[in-house]
Amino acid sequence: MDLEISPSTLCGSIPAQPSKSAAHRALICAALADRPTEIQIRTLSADIRATLACLTALGAAFSPAVQGIRVLPISKPAASAVLDCGESGSTLRFLLPVAAVLCPESKFLGHGRLPNRPLTPLTTQMQAHGCVFSQQALPFTVYGPLSPGIFSLPGNISSQYLSGLLFALPLLSEDSEIQLTARLESSAYVDMTLQTLRRFGVDVSVSETGYRISGASSYRSPGNLSIEGDWSNAAFFLTAALFGHSVSVTGLSPNSAQGDRAIVPLLAQFRSAAARREIDVSGIPDLVPILAVAACGTSGTTLLANAARLRLKESDRLSTTTAMLTALGAPIEERPDALVIHGGAPLHGATVDSFGDHRIAMAAAIAALLCSSAVRIRNAEAVNKSYPDFYHDFQKLGGIVHGV
Repeated sequence: MDLEISPSTLCGSIPAQPSKSAAHRALICAALADRPTEIQIRTLSADIRATLACLTALGAAFSPAVQGIRVLPISKPAASAVLDCGESGSTLRFLLPVAAVLCPESKFLGHGRLPNRPLTPLTTQMQAHGCVFSQQALPFTVYGPLSPGIFSLPGNISSQYLSGLLFALPLLSEDSEIQLTARLESSAYVDMTLQTLRRFGVDVSVSETGYRISGASSYRSPGNLSIEGDWSNAAFFLTAALFGHSVSVTGLSPNSAQGDRAIVPLLAQFRSAAARREIDVSGIPDLVPILAVAACGTSGTTLLANAARLRLKESDRLSTTTAMLTALGAPIEERPDALVIHGGAPLHGATVDSFGDHRIAMAAAIAALLCSSAVRIRNAEAVNKSYPDFYHDFQKLGGIVHGV
C-alpha cells in the first residue's frame, strides 16, 4: 500500500497506544499464571496478535473482556505445537525457551526478515541445556525439555534473549543462573521483564554480573492488569511538537521502565542551539529513525552513536533511515555503527520506501511535515506491526493523508 503525506499543521491531543513491549510480557506471564487475568488493552498490533496466536498454540485461551482481553492460562500444554511468530522478534525470542520447557516438540515459523535475524546466542545456550534444534534458521523444530543450570549470555546483542530465559527458568524444577559475559545494553527492557515478573509473583535475584532464578516458582495472577502507554510510538508525535506543532500524547507514565521515555530529555537537547550533539543510542535503538528526523529539523550536527545493532532490526535501520532521509534531501552520513545528520537543510517531497519497517514508515510521515511538497510512502502498511492506528491518529491531528 502506498500513501501520500502532504505538508500540514498538526494540532490536538491523542491517547498513547498500548505499549507493545509491556503487552508481550503481560500476556506471556498471564498465560503461565495460576488463574485467569483480565488485561486492559485498547488495540492489538500485528506483533501482539502473533504472541496471542503462539500462546494459544501452547494451550492458553483468550476471550474479549470489557476493556481488553481475558487470559485463560495454560493448564495442559500441547504435546506438539506450531508457533507462527509472524515478523515479531519479541514473540520468537520470548517464547522459544518457554515452549522448550512446556512442550516436547515445538515448530517455529517466521516471516519477513525474522528468519534472518540472529538467534545463535540463545539457541547455543538452549542446546547446552538439553534442547535439540532441527536446523539453525527458521523454520525449525525445537525438542525439549530445557534443563536448569548456568546460562551465559552476552548483554550487548539482544536483551530479548535474556527476557526469554527469565520467563522460562522459573518453570523448571531447580534453580538456574544467567551470567552476563558483556555489558548489558537495552537494560530498560530487562527491567520491564523483571517488573512484570514481580507483578505475577516471580522474584529474580539481580547482581552486577547476572540473575539468579528460583526453580519451581509459581506465576500468580494479579487478577487485572492495565497496559501502559507506549513511549516508543508516542515519540513520533512528540517529535512533531519539536517542529512547532501543538501536539500532545496522553496516558504516558514519566515513571515507566520503558527506556524510550528518554525521548523527552532528548528532544530538549534538540531545542538548544548546539553546533554539535552526540547521542548514545545503544539503549534506545527504536528511537533512532525519529531522532534522525528530529536532527534534520533542527540546527547543528547530530551523531547517533553506538548503533550497530540497528542493522539487525526489521530492516537495516542505519541503511534504511539514510535512504529515506537522503531521498528527501537531508545531508546524512551512514557509518558502520552510527549516523551523522547535518540539520537545517531544506527538505523536499519524494517517494520513499518503508522497507517493510514500521518505524521507517512512521518516521517518513513525520519527516513529511518538514518537506516543501508531498511524500509518498511505499509499503506504508508496515505500521500495523506496532501502531495500526498511526495514520488515523495522524489525520485526527490534522495531518493530510491520501490513500488510507
